[in-house]
Amino acid sequence: MELLVATRNAHKAREFRELLGDDFAVRDLSVFPEITLPEETGCTFAENARSKAIAISQDRQLFVLADDSGLEVDALGGAPGIFSARYAGEGATDKQNIEKLLRAMQRVGEHKRSQRSARFRCVLALVRAGKVLGVFSGIVEGMIVDVARGSAGFGYDPVFLPNGYDRTFGELPAYVKNKISHRARAVHALRAAVARGTFD
Repeated sequence: MELLVATRNAHKAREFRELLGDDFAVRDLSVFPEITLPEETGCTFAENARSKAIAISQDRQLFVLADDSGLEVDALGGAPGIFSARYAGEGATDKQNIEKLLRAMQRVGEHKRSQRSARFRCVLALVRAGKVLGVFSGIVEGMIVDVARGSAGFGYDPVFLPNGYDRTFGELPAYVKNKISHRARAVHALRAAVARGTFD
């Protein structure tokens, strides 16, 4: 199945290739420099994923897969949420976003700070020629650590400790993360739908 992933994030594109495997011929927007991603103006991950996939799939007979994903921290009322990629401002680096998150955790009250529960959430939208074929989601629960640990992965991985593990996503090898991550769980739901022949 040929699939165009609506991202220019090389880390994310590589992760999708690893998760989807040989059953999918995955391309990303690096091969379509003329395509402009729409602004993420939705109020939910699902709205953003759907709007990106629909915009890119117009007038194309390709299967387009778009995701919106992010980190929700309970002590921060669910922030950074849909603003995860730009938490520290437009064009912010992963390091800047992490630093702002850790500062925000220090500013909350002691009671809230002790409640470090958080989750990564991913929503995928599969679209062809402007028609939404399916929306798939995945969540992984965990907590925020005090200090960034590890250099693997990307985004907030170094400060996210998944439940049941003693290493952050930034410390875990890719093959472990790709079994338990929010994106892995959303892709699993997508693969199940494809296996049922839903999109033939």
